[in-house]
Amino acid sequence: MTDQTRRAQGFRDLHRQGGLILPNAWDAASARVFQTSGFAAVATTSAGVAWARGARDGEGLTRAEMMREIATIARALDLPLNADVEAGYGPAAVDAAETARQAWAAGAVGVNFEDADYAAPGALASVSDQQARIAAMRDAAPEMVINARTDVFLLGLGDSDAVRVGMAIERGRAWLEAGADVVFLPGVTDPAVVKRLADGVGGPISLMAGPNAPPATALFAAGACRISTGPYPMLAILERLKSLADGLAEDWSVMSPAGDGLTKIGVVFG
Repeated sequence: MTDQTRRAQGFRDLHRQGGLILPNAWDAASARVFQTSGFAAVATTSAGVAWARGARDGEGLTRAEMMREIATIARALDLPLNADVEAGYGPAAVDAAETARQAWAAGAVGVNFEDADYAAPGALASVSDQQARIAAMRDAAPEMVINARTDVFLLGLGDSDAVRVGMAIERGRAWLEAGADVVFLPGVTDPAVVKRLADGVGGPISLMAGPNAPPATALFAAGACRISTGPYPMLAILERLKSLADGLAEDWSVMSPAGDGLTKIGVVFG
């Protein structure tokens, strides 16, 4: 058994155990910071990776460009890495399969795979097409943990929460049937809605928590097995950097690490 296979099995076990908090990194440095803070696994944020390289979110980087970044982050870690591969870098099942193969080859043991239709902004791929793409990913990377996303809530589709819940349950069940391990439901953090989704999907669900989300304990109690942070840590760092930049010309001390910051960074990079 290879080290990557062991990491994949361990990553899958973390989902079965529940209570998994998965921070999203945008480069090797941020990934190493999360590792030294004691997290059991790390994920990438496609938005953060793209922004850090001057590109837009939503496949602003090519597959090859994203895979290079995933490989760099994977080499910096001793933990399982989940890679955000957006909508698979192409509309066909063969595109999704190739993306899964390359993500595994880059060192990732899990992927986020979304159902947004980039050719029609604001729309989702059809259920049948997305099922075919998930099934192709499963065949291409049998050991990969597939976190199959639906953007029903993120895009605000439907005219009520009840409609969105129904749409998300239908799609989530279809993703699990096609071979996904987990259903990813960004855009919802109301514990009451999370419980309805967990009960309706009938399988593992994951969420994304922003600054105003309820405590993780409440979301896990409602039925989530995994909570990720999306681009929010990067945005918080960029906000801090903007404050530093605004004060730099007047006071060099704004560059001083807080507390024992230099010691902490030394631990991160050896």
